[in-house]
This record gives sequence, C-alpha cells and structure tokens, in this order.
Amino acid sequence: MIPGMVEKAFKKSVCENIRLHGEGNSRFRVFTPFRFDDGDHLSIILKNSKGKWMLSDEGNTFMHLTYDLDEKDLLKGTRNEIIESALASYSVSNKEGELILGIEDEHYGDALYSYIQALMRISNVTFLSRERARSTFIEDFRAFIIEKVPENRRTFDWYDTSHDPEGIYPVDCKINGMPRPLFIFALPGDDKTRDATINIYKYEQWNLKYRVLGIFENQEEVNRKVLARFSDVCEKQFSALNTNKDRLQKYFSDAMSGG
Repeated sequence: MIPGMVEKAFKKSVCENIRLHGEGNSRFRVFTPFRFDDGDHLSIILKNSKGKWMLSDEGNTFMHLTYDLDEKDLLKGTRNEIIESALASYSVSNKEGELILGIEDEHYGDALYSYIQALMRISNVTFLSRERARSTFIEDFRAFIIEKVPENRRTFDWYDTSHDPEGIYPVDCKINGMPRPLFIFALPGDDKTRDATINIYKYEQWNLKYRVLGIFENQEEVNRKVLARFSDVCEKQFSALNTNKDRLQKYFSDAMSGG
C-alpha cells in the first residue's frame, strides 16, 4: 500500500478535505471534515491486521453515543434497529464495540465512503424525531419494568374490567401483590400526562385502592399547568427514567415489600 495513492483515492471518492497521518507501522489516522453533533471529528483508523487492510473506529463511535445514552439502550428497540440497519447496509462489522470495514481489492476510496456513511447513520440515533424518541421511551420503560419487576407481579396496559370493560382508562403498568397495587404511568409529554390525570380521577370515582407513580421522559418539557394538575392526583413522580433507574429500583423493591 502506498499512502499517497490511498489518500488520493480517499479524496476522489469522498472529498478533498481528507488526509492520512502515519502513526506507526501499518497504521494511519484518517482525518475527515465529518463530525459528531458535539463537534468532535469521526475517529477513523486505517490499519493492517494479519495482512488485511481495514478501517476501524476502535470503539470511538459507541463511546460517543454513550455520552448521551445509556449503553444498554443502544442494544434494544428503535435505536438498535437503526444501528443494525446501518451496519448491514454498508457491510460494517461490530467486533465487541469496534466498528470494522475490511477493504476488498484495494478499493480504498469506496470503502471509506461506505464507512463514513455507516458512522454518520449510527450517530444519528441521537437525532431521532420526537415521535420516534417517544416510542423509544416507552420501549425503554417497558424493558426496565420487565428487568426489575417479576412477571407474576406486573401487568402492562391494565384496566379495571368491572368499571371499564372497554379499557378506556388504562394504566401503563400495574404492580400487584400489595394491599394497594401500584399504578405506573409512562409520561412522554403533555397529552399522555393529561390522559393519566383523567384516568386517576376516574379511579378515585370508582373508589379503587391504589398508589400512583408517574415516570416522565423529561418532566422539564411538560407544560406547567398540565404538570400541576397531574401532581394533585399523583403520589410519587420521577422527572426522567434514565437518570433515576437506581431510585426507581429501590422504590419498586420497597413498594412490593409493603414499604
């Protein structure tokens, strides 16, 4: 491999603002103008392993994503679908967090173009549309409940069959086995918070025995008046799921043990 020729191929296939910098035997750093949302450049290494040239991020891309997201959240739901789709589309392999693309038949330029496309698509999981982010929040909420609450103690999308046979006033998850079951609402925004408030008022009218927990995607984004009305009828709230998982686990444990 001749570095000058490879750099020329990179520029031809991607853009002129690319250069190689040697970092030892059979290893080069590839500088490009492409960046993550925080301003850092994509980390791309061209290296030779066991006689084969490849592009690698050496784990940098996933490390960047975990600045804003829990690592476990990258392995499930909508985000994982986006990541797996990007890897498959551009033939990039995930080797324990290191993203690798082998270079076939000295097609260096084509490989770099595909590799950059894959990294940029993967980094876009932090730019999910609001609706997709909400669906991810619900998925994350359910996954957390499944992980922390035994199957025989939980019911998703529960409703009171006696007072509400059509399921118009559901609870996102009911934890049972206590004198007063715990009704949990997952709250991604204003509309769901309003619905939860109405549902809780209905439970009061039916004289149900229960405790209420609200878990917000981001409580700071909820309208102040909507939040105030919900607070009047909700016993306990957590402002976000991702930053309160330890507290929620303790809360569930205390509630299920009668605490």
